[in-house]
Amino acid sequence: MHQDLERQLQALENDGCERSFQDKLTGTNKNRPQLQQLLQQIQEADTLIVTKLDRIARSAIDGIETIRGLFQKGFVSI
Repeated sequence: MHQDLERQLQALENDGCERSFQDKLTGTNKNRPQLQQLLQQIQEADTLIVTKLDRIARSAIDGIETIRGLFQKGFVSI
């Protein structure tokens, strides 16, 4: 399925996002440098917004691991 990056960026801008991270890779690629950069740079006071859950996780297990990592960094709500 074709992903419309412009539509996703517009939705993020409409939600007040000040910065976005973009990886243009296939859905099965686990090596996503921009996602890794985001997860390293995000701070407790930040709000993480994704346009769809599949933008941050490639599977349920991947999503659980990502959320667990955010909780370990001190995030208390998603």
